[in-house]
Amino acid sequence: MEPRVADLKQKIEDTLCPFGFEVYPFQVAWYNELLPPAFHLPFPGPTLAFLVLSTPAMFDKALKPFLKSHHLQPPRDPVDQCVSYHLRSVREKFPELQMEVIADYEVHPNRRPKILAQTAAHVAGAAYYYQRQDVDADPWGTQHIAGVCIHPRFGGWFAIRGVILLPGIEVPNLPPRKAPDCVPTRAGRITLLEGFNFHWRDWTYRDAVTPEERYSEEQKIYFSTPPAQRLALLGFAQPSEHASITPEHPSSMLTKPQNSSRARSWLSPNVSPPVSPGP
Repeated sequence: MEPRVADLKQKIEDTLCPFGFEVYPFQVAWYNELLPPAFHLPFPGPTLAFLVLSTPAMFDKALKPFLKSHHLQPPRDPVDQCVSYHLRSVREKFPELQMEVIADYEVHPNRRPKILAQTAAHVAGAAYYYQRQDVDADPWGTQHIAGVCIHPRFGGWFAIRGVILLPGIEVPNLPPRKAPDCVPTRAGRITLLEGFNFHWRDWTYRDAVTPEERYSEEQKIYFSTPPAQRLALLGFAQPSEHASITPEHPSSMLTKPQNSSRARSWLSPNVSPPVSPGP
């Protein structure tokens, strides 16, 4: 890894990792080449970017302290606010750099996601994005099958939170980091994709690999609660009909390109894993 990239990565990790996040560098070109132009990040290909994901530790190390800090502003989702707070802290640490931060939940006015989180995680080498195209002679016929990322150490017990872009910093020689293929067999991939698409409420797809750590029972209760009811669960006043309700199944968050068979499979939910039963 180039010394400048390694230095920036270390500084970002020093800011985020104590709160249960992980950071992975990538080139914008690696992301853009998998997608049609409408989904491209509008920066030169060699532009440096960092993917940010949360581990199971984020709940205790970041979310709980954030809830006690009086920064929470209902009706916005508490986790989104917490992640935004920590991503802003990265920007504040580098006032000399031009920096653009895109959270996983951000969308354009036409509701198109600003970042396709699972594609970004795959090209950054953080988590392998398993899709129907990864199963030879798949058994699903005309059924729609959404893809899912699996982390080599946490399985499905993690969430992709956003990207940090550094316009003006170009790293054409950054070596690509392949996402570890931790579900290499056809049978394992079928089980994973069927679990994610048809039985996602029971959490079992997240154990596609034996994880180092899972969500606690407390986290499971929180993330199993519909987003519109989470403020009430935390003891805050419920914002009634004005609450923003997130779709319960990942397939409802898919966006399809107009014309590109090559890119079609890389268009993913803007949250991974699904919002319910939990990110």
